[in-house]
Amino acid sequence: MGSEPTYTQTTHAVSVSVLPIYLKNQSRPVDNVFVWAYNICIENKGSHAFQLISRYWKITDALGRIQEVRGGGVIGEQPILRPGENFEYTSSVTLTLPSGIMVGSYKMQIDGGESFDVAIPLFSLDSPHEVRTIH
Repeated sequence: MGSEPTYTQTTHAVSVSVLPIYLKNQSRPVDNVFVWAYNICIENKGSHAFQLISRYWKITDALGRIQEVRGGGVIGEQPILRPGENFEYTSSVTLTLPSGIMVGSYKMQIDGGESFDVAIPLFSLDSPHEVRTIH
């Protein structure tokens, strides 16, 4: 740990930072099970409060196979973030290959009912089992 990159993107004054971490102790490479945790921090840098309503994930493995995930809130919550506040959570993903990428978005709703999408930056899922070749 410690060498993993953090990925950050800001949309509509909402900053989303992601730190993916390969979970060696939960992965079983011999069984094609590779597990990552990802810590997310959502920060309201704007002047209006909003609520996180739903999430969308597009998960692509090293062979280009795509899995899409949609759902209400995150980790069973639909947090409200006032200006200057942030919300952090950790979740996980399992792949059958040693690498992949994830990208997504959150649907946020302002108190008056107007909603907007916030981008979750594309981030890389890399394990030490990935074979890399340089041409």
